[in-house]
Amino acid sequence: MLDTKTLYQTLYAHMGPQGWWPAQSSIEIIIGAILVQNTNWNNAARAIEQLKDATDLQPKTLLRLTDEQLQTLIRPSGFYKNKARTLQTVLSWFEIFNFDYQAIKSHYQQDLRAVLLGHKGIGEETADVLLVYVFGEVQFIPDSYTRRIYYKLGYPNTTNYRKFKQHIVLPSDFEVQDANEFHALLDNFGKVYFNSKQPHRYTFLDEYFIR
Repeated sequence: MLDTKTLYQTLYAHMGPQGWWPAQSSIEIIIGAILVQNTNWNNAARAIEQLKDATDLQPKTLLRLTDEQLQTLIRPSGFYKNKARTLQTVLSWFEIFNFDYQAIKSHYQQDLRAVLLGHKGIGEETADVLLVYVFGEVQFIPDSYTRRIYYKLGYPNTTNYRKFKQHIVLPSDFEVQDANEFHALLDNFGKVYFNSKQPHRYTFLDEYFIR
């Protein structure tokens, strides 16, 4: 069974650095992580571009939008009413700390993940994405592509996000950039090789897949 560190090294050797998260600022990462829930990145990106055109993604400008205005702008991402409420709630929370992410991390410390999950509309995957890409924590993000890869490698408990996250321990020498790259590599591998619109093709991990 391929261990996590070797999996990371193999992916990196074949695919190289991924340059994730695709955003120009932390606020864009936060918005993207919320809008991409239950949809594909193209839909989320369309919504982000509309927000960018209307507000330049300035937090205070975003918070001045009415419910109707925000919902209209993010409509391409789907579930726009719920996502609008989540955005308003989360951005208002960040505003309390003047969008100082290090101050937030220092304030909550080990409780930060639980606090993020306490916001309605922030699920476990979104919380972990924010921890890695905004707050600079080393976290494993077992999204659906990642769990599928580990399943094919023969790992158990891959059907449930929470259970599988508890099952995998990242290498002790992993740094934030490693956690960033590992998530991006796994996700992009899944997008390329697990595309249901294309027949199965050879991948450089096939020799390790047992399922």
